[in-house]
Order: sequence, then C-alpha cells, then structure tokens
Amino acid sequence: MRKTMKFLLGAAMAAALAGMTAAQQPVPARVIGFLTDFDVKDDSVGICKAVMDGIAPGMRILDITHQSEPYNIAMGARFLAGSAPYFPRDAVFVVVIDPGVGSARKAIIAQSRVGQFFVLPDNGLLTLIQERDGIVEAHEITNPAWMIGSGISSTFHGRDIFSPAGAHLARGEDFRQAGPALDVAKLVRLDLKNAFVDAAGLHGQVIGVDGPFGNLVLNVSAETFAQLGYKLGDRVPVTLAGMSYIFSLVKTFSDVPVGKELFYIDSRDRLALGIDQGNFAKTYRVSEGAELTIPRK
Repeated sequence: MRKTMKFLLGAAMAAALAGMTAAQQPVPARVIGFLTDFDVKDDSVGICKAVMDGIAPGMRILDITHQSEPYNIAMGARFLAGSAPYFPRDAVFVVVIDPGVGSARKAIIAQSRVGQFFVLPDNGLLTLIQERDGIVEAHEITNPAWMIGSGISSTFHGRDIFSPAGAHLARGEDFRQAGPALDVAKLVRLDLKNAFVDAAGLHGQVIGVDGPFGNLVLNVSAETFAQLGYKLGDRVPVTLAGMSYIFSLVKTFSDVPVGKELFYIDSRDRLALGIDQGNFAKTYRVSEGAELTIPRK
C-alpha cells in the first residue's frame, strides 16, 4: 500500500512539473563555496550558514576554509583561485576576508568568464580570478532585499550582506537585481609580484606557508622555474631571505631522507620548499614575503 502511495505521489509530482512552463520550473540550487578568515572558535560560520539556509533551504555549502590568515587578502585570493577550478561552472563563492568592513569599500557580486559568481568585498580578493579567468560583469550589492533586512551591522557583513546575497544567487535569482553595474576594469586589484628570470637568474618570493606542514609556497610557476635548466636529482643553489643554501630538486618528500630539505613542484604546479616530515618555515624562520634568487644551471 505504501509503495503504491509513493508511486502515485511521485507520478502526480512528475505530472505537475511537466505541466509547468519553463519559467515556472524550479531552478536547481547552485553550490556555494564558503571561504572566510573567521576561524571556527565561535559561532560566526554557523550563523552565516544558517542565514544562507534560511533563504535557500537545503542548498549545498562547501567549506573551502575558515582559517585563512586574518586580514590577509592575498592569501584569500590565492585560496579562492586555487579552489575555484574544482567547483561547478555556475558555482557561487561567498568570500569574507574583509578588514575594511563597514568602510566605503563596496560589497559586490562578480561573474567570471567561466560562469562562476563571486560574492565578496571589492578589496582585491578577485585579483587572481580576474587575471586567470576574467571578470565579465559586476554589480554592487545595494538592494535591501538581497540583505538580511533592517539593522545591518557595521562589523558583520558576512552575516548581513554576503551570506544573504550569496543565497539569493544560489537559488537562481538574477544578480543584476542586487544593485547597479560596476566597471570591471575599476575593481580593486592587489599589486602581486610575479617571479621573473633575467641574466642573474630567477627572482621570486614566498607567498605563503602550506598549512601545518610548514612548506614554503612560492610565486614561481613550474614553467618559469624550467627556464633555469634544472632537472630532477639536481642540487639547486638558492639565496633565501639573505642566506645561501643548496637543496635537492626531487619529485616528492620520500625522495630525500627524513629531516632533509627539498625543492619540488607542488600540486598546484608551483616550485615549493619543504622538509621531509619536518617544518621548513619554523626550521629556517622564513615567512611570507621573504625573497629568493636561484641562478641558472
């Protein structure tokens, strides 16, 4: 009897959907990628998710990280650009690394040439996405209907503006309703240094530290590094933060003894420095911003 009832209800629902016009058909919710510097020690992340779910119940929210270094916009831009290719082409990203919260900085929604949407402060978080994928359209979020309602806080726009706007977008609403169009050429961009090679060799920079492992993330692409002529197994001289070293270039950590240093090409196709089962950043007291040079082979 129960199976019969389920069948009849399913058939009735299918018939009702079939009778709808295209405009009436329910729009599948877009996936939301959520990235902040809120940490998980308090209730901020949970509140933002509750706001999103209240507007678009049952949507999928995938946490990229909530432990991006506080106020570090460049790190957030790197995490965003690194994760976006693994999300659907119509995904929505809600990104809140916002040291200028409550100031004159704009809250925006931007769409990339790929088709993905980015709900975030206009403070440079889009820099790497804009360089790689391009931004085709952007709108400032000014429509109160796309916010939490009255009583907008001056310090928690993650809850009051970005989360509700992201949820409205995820459930299929037109982001042009959020507010006026912006000139994409005038969006804030970070002045990020790129590694380069000249007669003296390669000049690069540490742009981050890899999680709890202490590997140095460098702004040196595998393609740029290849210009120097080194091959796997070579010993590579480097000047790092003013000190000179020689480290092996290998494929992976286990190619050197435990506790030994290595150069390697990381999972994002960048040159990196690490220690097998150790922490390079702590051992050598090197952090984000340190300069490095590598001579040609």
